[in-house]
Amino acid sequence: MQSAERLRADFTRAQLMPRTTSTWLNPMVSARRGGGAGWADTLTETIVASRQRVPQALDSVGPEFPGLSIDVCCFLKVLEDIERDRAWPARSGKVVLQLALDRLARHYGYASQTRGPPGAKVRTWLADDAAFSVENG
Repeated sequence: MQSAERLRADFTRAQLMPRTTSTWLNPMVSARRGGGAGWADTLTETIVASRQRVPQALDSVGPEFPGLSIDVCCFLKVLEDIERDRAWPARSGKVVLQLALDRLARHYGYASQTRGPPGAKVRTWLADDAAFSVENG
């Protein structure tokens, strides 16, 4: 889904992934040598903007879904593993993830997009010769 990819892109650009190795750069030493303000000088506008967008997106999914959104969209965890870790019933993660992705799609403005081939026939429960009307009552 586009909204999940957009969250992951912002998360990656914001450099929020935990480090798996140590860094040999010491921002305080290089700041003293160069006379700059330190680590804050190395942050680009892209990183700063992404770090602002990620919390906004997670706030839009509500207090129930940010952890699941980060696990699935950003850390690419498998739903079965999440269900096991959180002691959820089997296949319940799919429903919860769909709710989270719907809220993300609404946040990013994708919720109004339609799916399916253009010009597809609209299916209804009405008989072929029946007409649907909405009356003000």
